[in-house]
Amino acid sequence: MTAFAPDLSAARTLPELLALRVRATPHGEAYRQWDEAAGRWSSLTWAQAGERVQQWSRAIAASGLPAGARVAILLANGLDAMSLDQALLATGCVPVPLHAIDNPGSIAYILADAEVSMLVVAEHAQWERVGATGQALPHLQGVVVTEPPAGGLPAAGDGVLVAALADWLAHAAPGTPLPPAPAPEDLAAIVYTSGTTGKPKGVMLTHANVMADVNAVLARIVPTPQDVFLSFLPLSHTFERTAGYYLAMAAGSCVAYARSVALLADDLKQVRPTVLVSVPRIYERVHAKVLEKLSGSPWRMQLFEAAQAAGWRRFCAAQGLPAPADEGADGWARALPWPLLRALVAAPLLAQFGGRLRVAVSGGAPLSPTIARCFLGLGLPLVQGYGMTETTPVVSCNTLDDNDPSTVGRALPGVEVRIGDNRELQVRGPIVMKGYWKRPEDTARVLDAKGWLSTGDQAEIVQGRIRILGRIKEIIVTSTGEKVPPADLELAITGDPLFGQALVVGENRPFIAAVAVVNGDEWRQLAGQLGLDADAPGSLADPQVLRAALARIERSAAGFARYAVPRAVHLVREPWTIENGFMTPTLKLKRNNLVAHYGAAIEALYARR
Repeated sequence: MTAFAPDLSAARTLPELLALRVRATPHGEAYRQWDEAAGRWSSLTWAQAGERVQQWSRAIAASGLPAGARVAILLANGLDAMSLDQALLATGCVPVPLHAIDNPGSIAYILADAEVSMLVVAEHAQWERVGATGQALPHLQGVVVTEPPAGGLPAAGDGVLVAALADWLAHAAPGTPLPPAPAPEDLAAIVYTSGTTGKPKGVMLTHANVMADVNAVLARIVPTPQDVFLSFLPLSHTFERTAGYYLAMAAGSCVAYARSVALLADDLKQVRPTVLVSVPRIYERVHAKVLEKLSGSPWRMQLFEAAQAAGWRRFCAAQGLPAPADEGADGWARALPWPLLRALVAAPLLAQFGGRLRVAVSGGAPLSPTIARCFLGLGLPLVQGYGMTETTPVVSCNTLDDNDPSTVGRALPGVEVRIGDNRELQVRGPIVMKGYWKRPEDTARVLDAKGWLSTGDQAEIVQGRIRILGRIKEIIVTSTGEKVPPADLELAITGDPLFGQALVVGENRPFIAAVAVVNGDEWRQLAGQLGLDADAPGSLADPQVLRAALARIERSAAGFARYAVPRAVHLVREPWTIENGFMTPTLKLKRNNLVAHYGAAIEALYARR
């Protein structure tokens, strides 16, 4: 056992994990964050991180919170969020991570439901917006603001004390005693699900849950102290908490905090991460940008397609997967050797991710086969996994040397999976949640007496690998009895750069239809080709536009059964966002909201047939 690989079995809780890491590699780089004032990246060693957490722990202990108090964190990823999370865990409190981009009403609901005692926010305006909802918060004792306004904070009202971070930290004496450390079965977080239909539920995850998942993931994905993670998924997302935060701590890797999603492209090139934990949306954006740049150059597009095809054949051969059909990449580019294609196409693409990725993980949502084929073919070391908040979250994952992108890999060590009624995937093991906060009936509906968790996902298990078929509640059953998984079809449609987002409909209808958001640049290009004014109010409904859009959708959905291919489409310009109520904070479609909003247009699609 080397100093860089401590025995993780000695750590049964997250505070023990941090203490073990600080002892093992005190001088290793732990965290890296952009210093706005200095205009450069600054770093913290593990020893310094441990000292920072101690300071925050004393402040929590001096705040007089009740044992097991819930404390809500409304902060962007960074040293403050890490320090607060670790300090809460060390003092036996329960972090309640909040989505910084969530709406005030949802945040207020969670504060009330979790009976939160303290809230930590970046800006006082965030607290003002929550307070303006009128939600009663009888348990809330105080609010800490990490970035108070220059003129100071306003006077407290409604009995809730509001303090600046510097003052809150300073009020704790250096010798302030800490409460007893948590036990493995104590809560390590209450993480609220996004709530695509109805109110979000608080998932209770214990220290034992998290440590079990971290250890199981380490058996498949093995980071090292030399690795650098780039953290940009919100820490309110269990996927980021486990795979991008606690996993890095267990391995002694450095976590660099991205400045923002808007600056992610620059941060990738500056930080040059070796490990990237992401959701499919990031890979989709890169892919769309690449296609956008290539769209005006037929010869460059041929070169790109030839590189994809050649690389994909190489990948399938290396993984022992069936040889792909001999399609695409016709013409002169097909004859080019792989080393030349790699230099001309693959290397520039990989450079956009910093050029030294050792593993790129995609989770949180399905990854389009088109995107997977592109990036894996061009040499991105991309692996997919599966999980849910209720499983802490990772259930299964592919590995670099056992990678079938049509599946989400094999179950982690110590995790049992089986197929239940209605082809539902069920999971059992130490990673399964304690239950839903204050919702025993909801818990009993998904977690049986023998510990099997019903995931709500249909799946099949083939040669030990899990293939997700779709959400049970979201499976569309047409009036002809055909069953269509909308998420897979929507992924295929958005593989075409014309479509930024897509909603598939057809429940109890005679055929499948779609509502799609067009991407501005691609739409202008199509409109120009058809001789139309892209800005004209009725241009998206022009018959020749709809015919062209359907033709492109049919090409994208060529791998689906004929009955699953949309026969009508309604095109719109306005993107679906969290702010306009059509996306959850984890970027899932709020289907009910969308169907209600476009109800008249959807009816018209079927009325015309």
